[in-house]
Amino acid sequence: MAKSATLAELAELVGGKVIGDPGVVLTGVAPLDLAGSGQISFLTNPKYRSKLADCGAGAIIVHPGLEHELDRPLLLVKNPYLAFAKVLSWFVGDVEAGYGVSPQAHVDPQARVADDVAISPGCVIGAGATIGRGSRLHPNVVIYPEAVIGEDCLLHANVTVREGCLLGNRVILQPGAVIGSDGFGYAPDGEVYFKIPQVGRVILEDDVEIGACACVDRGTLGDTRIGRGCKIDNQVHIAHNVELGEHSVLTAQVGVAGSARIGRHAIFGGQSAVAGHVRVGDNVTVAGRGGVTRNVEDN
Repeated sequence: MAKSATLAELAELVGGKVIGDPGVVLTGVAPLDLAGSGQISFLTNPKYRSKLADCGAGAIIVHPGLEHELDRPLLLVKNPYLAFAKVLSWFVGDVEAGYGVSPQAHVDPQARVADDVAISPGCVIGAGATIGRGSRLHPNVVIYPEAVIGEDCLLHANVTVREGCLLGNRVILQPGAVIGSDGFGYAPDGEVYFKIPQVGRVILEDDVEIGACACVDRGTLGDTRIGRGCKIDNQVHIAHNVELGEHSVLTAQVGVAGSARIGRHAIFGGQSAVAGHVRVGDNVTVAGRGGVTRNVEDN
């Protein structure tokens, strides 16, 4: 069902201030050049300011510095981009998978599954696995034995979580993500290589999001750990025994080699990489295609 809200209600949602008619009814969000009278738009980048003059939106989310420059209903917030994200999330809502366990799913009798979960057709839940309250598994998700999925997690189609791995609460895994694949470990034996068993785990702390077709390898002996709130883009590879600090961001095609340690609030641009056993401090930014081959201090 389509949602609607008054400008005053949206202001309460984002902690903003209304300029103009607070009773304007809005039914969605649209960009400046496409918005109609029933939609709210937003200005987050100054280079698009020229589009305000011809914008047909019923209201616009802007910084308080523009309060006296526009003659239409406004929602004033210090962080318009964050407000836009919250408003859009409210209008769109969650991607629902329904609730209950589909008869086309296979759930091992020894698995522990909360009552209010959604397990879609084609899912396989192994022996001893745990699925927490409110979690939703879309089609063809595979959870290996003894893996733990926390509460309110969202696992999209074709995700794999291997044995013993641990997901915290509110974790999101995009389609095709693999958690707990074997680390790349081989011992040379002359001209051939002997595979080293990878018996550690992957731990994803609360509020982590992993992009489509990204892979996080399990530890060789200990754990690979992704800290609370980290956001990892599509096609990222994180090797065995890596530790990634809280609220770090890794964009598309980043590679992190084994046993690297990355601090809190790190940002890695597309196709950047970290060599194995390197320590990267807190608040470090690596630009696209940048390479880190030795330790980097904080800040």
